[in-house]
Amino acid sequence: MAKELGISISTVSRALSNHPSISDGTKKRVWQMAEQVNYQPNHLAAALRKGRSNLLGVMVPHIDGHFFSSVMHGIEKVASKAGFNVMICQSNEDVASERKNIETLMNAQVEGILVSLSRTTHDFKHFEKVRKREIPLVFFDRMLDGLNVSAVIIDDYQGAYQIMKHLLEQGNTRIAHFAGPQHLNIYKNRHQGYLDALRAYGIPYDENLVYYCDMKLEDGVEGMEKLLKLPVRPDAVFSSSDFSVVGAMQVLKSHQLRVPHDVALAGFSNETFTSLTEPRLTSVDQHCEQMGQTAVRLFLEMLDDHSGRFSPRRIVLQPEILIRESSVRPK
Repeated sequence: MAKELGISISTVSRALSNHPSISDGTKKRVWQMAEQVNYQPNHLAAALRKGRSNLLGVMVPHIDGHFFSSVMHGIEKVASKAGFNVMICQSNEDVASERKNIETLMNAQVEGILVSLSRTTHDFKHFEKVRKREIPLVFFDRMLDGLNVSAVIIDDYQGAYQIMKHLLEQGNTRIAHFAGPQHLNIYKNRHQGYLDALRAYGIPYDENLVYYCDMKLEDGVEGMEKLLKLPVRPDAVFSSSDFSVVGAMQVLKSHQLRVPHDVALAGFSNETFTSLTEPRLTSVDQHCEQMGQTAVRLFLEMLDDHSGRFSPRRIVLQPEILIRESSVRPK
């Protein structure tokens, strides 16, 4: 464009960035030429010249479903206001993809990374590179226990305990539990809430009533079929995921068992479909949009701290129990 217009490259560059030293006439000529050649400014390159990429990397296990899409909405809302573009990667619950995505985000020179771990992640090694490069790293929802890292999580233990308290006060005494992978904080804490509630109400723990799985709908189908083959079936099921409890509901209906009359049901996450089932499903709302917003604000705190002594912070949000028809015994 500079050659065609008979001006210097620096003049074109300043005109495109609306620099005050360039006359309106020159700016108009440059932009007219830019439109003719379909010029697209490279904002990343411009930002990098200033020592900034204005990119925030986010990695989630998957983007389908209510929870992670709502978290992303919260992330993008706060990031955009702070002048950041968001680069999203999905691990699809696969640790190999997670490792590859971390490399991709670092190569894109993101200024920070927000992560919710895949179910198959058992160690922190692939995140050490992020810390060594001093890139702000914030975990949300899922993380590995025992790590001294910044994170935004829900009080999963309290959410599970309160759901169990409700089921127990409805008169249930054989409450089954669909438990997720125990190396992940969310499922470990929900399982502990289940155990402690039984203990508090004097109900003996029965290992036959706990089904460990990946929390998918098909896991709920398989788990419920196994539970119905026990000599004495459960009178309630608390699932650490809404997806698997929907699978349980399908099986109960196929066996002509009524919810909640014969078996009460409760899940976790308040997925959109929980208010559309018949009966509607009791669940735990995780304030997902707030979680995303809080994770970005924590990242911005870390970015603004130039002391090199930022202490990892863990922010715990309080869950909300949503009691619906699937768990309330008819009087």
